[in-house]
Amino acid sequence: MAENLQEQLFEWFQWFHRRPEPSGAEHGTTARIKELLRETGIRVIDTGLETGLVARIDGSAEGPVVALRCDIDALPIQEDSGLPYASENAGYMHACGHDFHLTAMLGAALLLNKRRGEIKGTVKLVFQCAEENGGGAKQVLETGVLEDVREIYGLHVESSRAPGVISISAGPVNAAVGGFRALIKGKGGHASAPHECIDPVSAAGQLIVAAQTIVSRSTDPFDKVVLSITHVEAGNTWNVIPQEALLEGTIRTLGTEQFKTVAEQLGRICRGVDEIAGTVTEYNWLCGGPSVDNNAVLADFAAKTAESLGLTVMPAVPGMGGEDFALYQERIPGLFFTVGVGSPQAVHHPGFRADPAPLHTAAEFLAELGIRSLVRPV
Repeated sequence: MAENLQEQLFEWFQWFHRRPEPSGAEHGTTARIKELLRETGIRVIDTGLETGLVARIDGSAEGPVVALRCDIDALPIQEDSGLPYASENAGYMHACGHDFHLTAMLGAALLLNKRRGEIKGTVKLVFQCAEENGGGAKQVLETGVLEDVREIYGLHVESSRAPGVISISAGPVNAAVGGFRALIKGKGGHASAPHECIDPVSAAGQLIVAAQTIVSRSTDPFDKVVLSITHVEAGNTWNVIPQEALLEGTIRTLGTEQFKTVAEQLGRICRGVDEIAGTVTEYNWLCGGPSVDNNAVLADFAAKTAESLGLTVMPAVPGMGGEDFALYQERIPGLFFTVGVGSPQAVHHPGFRADPAPLHTAAEFLAELGIRSLVRPV
């Protein structure tokens, strides 16, 4: 079974890798997934989603409903992996392993369909669009298709770990992610007469330096916090003090509450700089997504399930990247795990290349989670 399954999965994986589509435009990907599911008699639910889909497999007996989730979109990156099945869509590639995720989910669907007699309830399969721009999970949740789901499991590739290693930990494993914008308003004028101006550039410099003290002096050293200023813009010539300066950046915290604390502290610094410099700053921040926070009971259950299959299980390596699986966890107990793919480059790099060897491992583990979670004592 495993060898035949792997051969089939590798064929599908190459097809999807060659045809990456960006967030919200995964029309060909969605059509192909639907085609493959319907060929095996798996029901695709009519959710009204433009891209992405949700399928369901009903077992031999009534019972609870659980969900398995993958994502299907690609990134606007020109591929430079050297793979013989590299992207044929110029300027886009599956640089985050979503082709691996969706192919493993298709494998799980095949296995679950063959094992319907062991399914004591219903397994819903979520092939989610638009994870990279953060809107896909929200779209799925708004359909109401997951309202009856008791628990949900999601997977992601891990570039730094050996192929097939399963990484699972309870608690926060991905960051709460958001951004901020500070438009600093001053009074422009001739650069030879700064005393007649209110210099927003000088204020921006003070703000940039002071902002770094939030992480170094205002947060617990054991908290994982990132504050990066990534966009600085002011003026358009050498001898004029401009009217305004703009700063933009990102805040990332391993834990959603810490995000709010850091964002509010940056706002206080903006007001302090205004008081000193005489500027007026319009400061706005947005938490684009909460932290992925794994349910401890499900983490223990999933780790034991993986070990029973003879898989290598290691603690997850917490990352400061965002993942909208967290939106499901706000409503449904959930577990997000990773599968090692041994890439020479990290995700989001033009040279990222996921080893397809553990596709069948990921598929079998997902299927087993689906079956066993339905009879898990709660």
